[in-house]
Amino acid sequence: MFLRSDTETRFIRLTSETQIVALAGSAALVGWSIIATALLLMDSLGAGSLRDQAQREQASYEQRLNDMAAERDNRAEEARQAQMRFTLALEEVSKMQSELLASEDRRKELETGIDVIQSTLRRTMNERDGALEKSEEMKLALAESTGSTKTEAGHVEDMEQTVTFLADALNLTATERDLIATDAAQAYEMVAAMDYEHQLAQDRNDRIFEQLEDALTISVEPLDDMFRNAGLNTDTLIDQVRKGYSGQGGGPLTPIALSTRGETPSDPESLRANAILKDLDKLNLYRMAVEKTPFAMPVKTSFRYTSGYGMRRHPISGKYKMHDGIDMAGAHGSPILATADGVVKKAGWSSGYGRLVIIQHEFGIETRYAHLANIRVEVGQRVSRGHRIGDMGNSGRSTGTHLHYEVRVGGKSVNPMTYIKAARDVF
Repeated sequence: MFLRSDTETRFIRLTSETQIVALAGSAALVGWSIIATALLLMDSLGAGSLRDQAQREQASYEQRLNDMAAERDNRAEEARQAQMRFTLALEEVSKMQSELLASEDRRKELETGIDVIQSTLRRTMNERDGALEKSEEMKLALAESTGSTKTEAGHVEDMEQTVTFLADALNLTATERDLIATDAAQAYEMVAAMDYEHQLAQDRNDRIFEQLEDALTISVEPLDDMFRNAGLNTDTLIDQVRKGYSGQGGGPLTPIALSTRGETPSDPESLRANAILKDLDKLNLYRMAVEKTPFAMPVKTSFRYTSGYGMRRHPISGKYKMHDGIDMAGAHGSPILATADGVVKKAGWSSGYGRLVIIQHEFGIETRYAHLANIRVEVGQRVSRGHRIGDMGNSGRSTGTHLHYEVRVGGKSVNPMTYIKAARDVF
């Protein structure tokens, strides 16, 4: 290789070994460049595919959440309409009960009036018969008397006056009898009309009772199934709610009592009305129990389930261990909501859980919300269902942003999905 300048010329001699080494180095450099380029292209293609897949999964989750929200709204609207129908039906039942009571009072008054009229008529007829008998006796006495100080003309005048008096009394009695008979006929007609109205009202009551009973069956059965699917005893649950609310809002719905002594009637209509009131009271108690039982979702924004309840390999230690809750991964700072009414039992740092909120609910149920980024409640604070208690984070022993959600009954953990799935067909 010759190197020439303006003043001199130099050359460098490359041996065969040097040329081989240079060619080998160039070939290695070109090969390395090709391999690195291929790796970068494969990495880029793989990242794009994973991103597209994540976007498709996110779109699918969002669609499912929208469908669930629409279904929940439909259920809520049906429940609201059912409640409106219950209210209207109860008002109608109350009006008809008032009409029945008023018609019963009128019927009793008419019966009493008829009895009085009949007694008066019988007494008047007896008095008329007695007057006739007395008149006959007086005529016989006047005809047989011979030692009277009165003249014959006086006797005749007295008899004429007596006959006139008796005739007037008989005419008056006959007139009163006719009036009483007319009043009695009108009273019987009124009783027949009231009986007909009573039958019509009873038919209306039967139709309303049937509609109420069907509506209550449709509303109460899903709630029964929901609590049973969650493993809760409905009878015990209702008893506990009734005891807790025995002194608030007037207590449970009071059965219908028509007697002045407060005795419960035994007629079929009253028994059906009391059965409906009992079911309405049960529906109202269920509504209170639902607010205090963790059937709601703790996360309403987009998320995905990353770990379920049960035995699993711990993501940090690698050992098989019981996982007492479920994990929901979402965006950092996503709102974390209380799943039922309750009182905050703990709100602070806990080993392993990180930032932890524990809420104590009714019926011995407790919920836990772990690995939070921020805590928005304090110990002793009373929260309602849907209240924001914190933000999703990655505190404590965690491998990524997510919520660890637990449900404990009597201090023992249960699968939270049992409550979530039980409420899926109701809310």
